[in-house]
Amino acid sequence: MSVKMTIQFFSSAFFLLLITNCQQTQVNKKPNILLICVDDLRPELKSFGANYISSPNIDALASKGVIFQKHFVNSPSCGPSRYTLLTGQYGAAGNNALFRRASKIYQGIEVEKSMPEWFKENGYTTVSVGKVSHHPGGRGGANWNDSTKVEMPNAWDRHLMPVAEWQHPRGMMHGLANGEIRKKADKMDVFQSVEGNDNSYPDGAISNEAVKQIGELTSNKKPFFLAVGIIKPHLPFGAPKQYYDKYQGVKLPAIKHPNKPESRTTWHGSGEFKKYNSWGKNPNKDSVFADEVRRHYAACVSYADAQVGKVLAELKRTGADKNTIVVLWGDHGWHLGEHAIWGKHSLFEESLHAPLIIHYPGMKHEGHKTDAIVETLDIFPTLCDLAEIEIPKHIQGISLQKILNNSNSLGHSAVAYKSNASTIRTVTHRMILHKDGFVELYDHTTTERETKNIANQYPQLVEDLKKKLYARLH
Repeated sequence: MSVKMTIQFFSSAFFLLLITNCQQTQVNKKPNILLICVDDLRPELKSFGANYISSPNIDALASKGVIFQKHFVNSPSCGPSRYTLLTGQYGAAGNNALFRRASKIYQGIEVEKSMPEWFKENGYTTVSVGKVSHHPGGRGGANWNDSTKVEMPNAWDRHLMPVAEWQHPRGMMHGLANGEIRKKADKMDVFQSVEGNDNSYPDGAISNEAVKQIGELTSNKKPFFLAVGIIKPHLPFGAPKQYYDKYQGVKLPAIKHPNKPESRTTWHGSGEFKKYNSWGKNPNKDSVFADEVRRHYAACVSYADAQVGKVLAELKRTGADKNTIVVLWGDHGWHLGEHAIWGKHSLFEESLHAPLIIHYPGMKHEGHKTDAIVETLDIFPTLCDLAEIEIPKHIQGISLQKILNNSNSLGHSAVAYKSNASTIRTVTHRMILHKDGFVELYDHTTTERETKNIANQYPQLVEDLKKKLYARLH
């Protein structure tokens, strides 16, 4: 063999060995995790049955994953709901739940490890972009950018919040087009639609940073846990006009049970919505205005969907999609006039019902829908199972792997709480227990659903559900 042929032989052999080793590394590498959190997103998506909604990117993910049609959050507010997602435990009912946990850590009090911290200990690079915990970027202070006040200590290798022309994370959270920041809510319009590209509203900067992070993370040999938090469709309902135009002339479905409850419930006066400038209009009395509010909410859903699409496209472009578990999660629901509420914070179905989609490479039942009742607490143990790492002992949720393998598998009851009441949802009923002992019981097998309190008719069922609720929360 000549010297030239010998060199060619060893060069080819070395190249083949290099390729083989790279492929072996990819095979042996634990799966990456991409967690996409969308704020105030009720299941108003085409893949969840809202046929008038344009949500092609989330729907494409749903067509490859399992759609949990009866996923319920553990609290109808951003902070406590994200607490349960990120810790796998029930917690305080206020928006400061994670900051309260952080305060214990700073005082030297031992607390159980959060989900990103757990994956970090198991060899993952952990990164958050946007609104993952309650404050976008995960910091406190007047403008939510004080690095001495971290919402989730020890959790993230990088917790990032691009602010673009909105100056700071607080400005991003309630920002409207081209850098408009909320100073006084009553001076900011409740909805808006202006000409411009995706970067004219805050979520464009968030998705751009997420795309950048995927590029960096995929060049690393370590598996990554990337959480991306999209702000819209959170109030105020602002999105580029191209998304609002999708709903011009579209007939919206009627608002279900639009009347204010006559008896005692967890109804509230839509205070968060009413903070904004509504031009003196009341959507409960003005059907044309109600229709406009709903169209702008829908526009925000489509805008959020476009940001999800950018992130998923980059995941695919890098090839990392072949080894990445993707979870799309809504942090709670949102009333669009049901029970005469425009907002969240109730314990009705509309506040607690949120989308959940899980996809992972090689799953058997792509595009399947399940009616199993599950809750946000279940996401932490499910990701541990899928990544084949130990589930922490302190987790209060249940892994959904069995349902992912068989969409006909049964779920379990779901509980939720706010400061003055708690609730349990079964396949057939929802019971709401107020702190003073008052009970609401609703039958979901009837057309009345959560409009007729039947607690007095079924005292034994109430007692049984009280015991189940107490056992779960204590």
